[in-house]
Amino acid sequence: MPSVDTSSRSGVEDHQGHEDLDAAPSPAAEGQAASPPAAAARPGWRRFAMDTRPLRRPAYRRLWASTIVTSVGSQLTAVAVPKQIYDITGSSAWVGYASLAGLVPMVLFALWGGAVADTVDRRKLLLVTNTGIAVTSVLFWVQAAAGLDSVAVLMLLLAVQQAFFGLNSPARTASIARLVPADELPAANALGSTVMQTGLVAGPLLAGALIPIVGLPELYLIDAVALTVTVWAVWRLPALPPLADGGAPRRAGLREVVDGFRYIGMQQVLLLSFLADIIAMVFGMPRALFPQMAEETFGAYGSEFALGLLFAAIPVGAVIGGLFSGTFSRARRHGWMVIGSVVGWGLAVIGFGLTGNLWVAVACLAAGGVADMVSMVFRGAILLSAATDEMRGRMQGVFTVVVAGGPRLADVLHGTSASVAGTRWAVVGGGALVVLLTLALAVLTPSLRRYRV
Repeated sequence: MPSVDTSSRSGVEDHQGHEDLDAAPSPAAEGQAASPPAAAARPGWRRFAMDTRPLRRPAYRRLWASTIVTSVGSQLTAVAVPKQIYDITGSSAWVGYASLAGLVPMVLFALWGGAVADTVDRRKLLLVTNTGIAVTSVLFWVQAAAGLDSVAVLMLLLAVQQAFFGLNSPARTASIARLVPADELPAANALGSTVMQTGLVAGPLLAGALIPIVGLPELYLIDAVALTVTVWAVWRLPALPPLADGGAPRRAGLREVVDGFRYIGMQQVLLLSFLADIIAMVFGMPRALFPQMAEETFGAYGSEFALGLLFAAIPVGAVIGGLFSGTFSRARRHGWMVIGSVVGWGLAVIGFGLTGNLWVAVACLAAGGVADMVSMVFRGAILLSAATDEMRGRMQGVFTVVVAGGPRLADVLHGTSASVAGTRWAVVGGGALVVLLTLALAVLTPSLRRYRV
């Protein structure tokens, strides 16, 4: 899962008419010089701690604070929907069908939403889409409280909510380059990614604790209330209209979506950043094998206990990486950071596949989570700094599709490979492919190696 988001000093008005405009640096991507890195390294242990410079900027701080609340709240719904569907049907297959019902509209609307985000005021788009997500959460609560027990209604609401999310995500993430200067993009991405990964750990744990106490319907209501915080935070953002382009009219149709893909093809470093992520996620994400490995490889530790640890290890590692992101967020060779982190991910997956010790396996996955955090931070920074503002929404739309689709392709690939070669060689082979393909990408494409800010 994905990284996010004062306007430039080019005449953009602050919605509230106060400090946000002053906090908004001009983005280097619009042809202006990037701010230099901090002159002096922070003393002692602070040089290793998370870089919090973006939080000094009120607009970014509001957006980030809303992410803290919603990253946990969204996980409550993410747990409640499959739980309710399973309670109604008693079938895991229906849970899988529901996931597909949410994936398809999310992919379609993320691609279109990226084009929309490049044509309108992104703040207004965020207001509309966040409100839509909140309303669907309220409707989730209504159907659960009314005891409808309808899988069709649940799948329809999930499809609508994911469509709103697809429209929302590109605009939210593309906005970050208008809220912080170029040299703070890695730090801003690390801050956003850390709270989202924390939500992946804390949200399901909180849902499991709350269901016996307050009941399943109330999880939806808590998420809806949390989303009102997001709407308020977005309301306080400065206006984020398209930057001046000579008054040329902008549309958001199929042609503009296709133009986004053409732009990726012309900007080699953007294409390579997407390829690096696809390599890492498709060949190196073994989560589909966790249940089988928990039973067969780590069964001596207790299969349910092992399964919980395996699923938690990667996001826990990512959170640890985020907390100590000061060790890397000031790096300027963004291309090398992506290459090194993806290779590190592949090596961690190989180590996971080779061990039969649960604790070593968890340590390998956690190390992979750290590497994944580094990769997310710098891939996100490349997407925001290498693309012009009129293309950032579309780039983030494609990024959303890659982030959502890559692990699902990995589920199919690993599941099929394990049925032929066994879980160990499916995992090890996938990790080895990640290392080899990434090194080949680095050797054959100097533009990624040379990219820096």
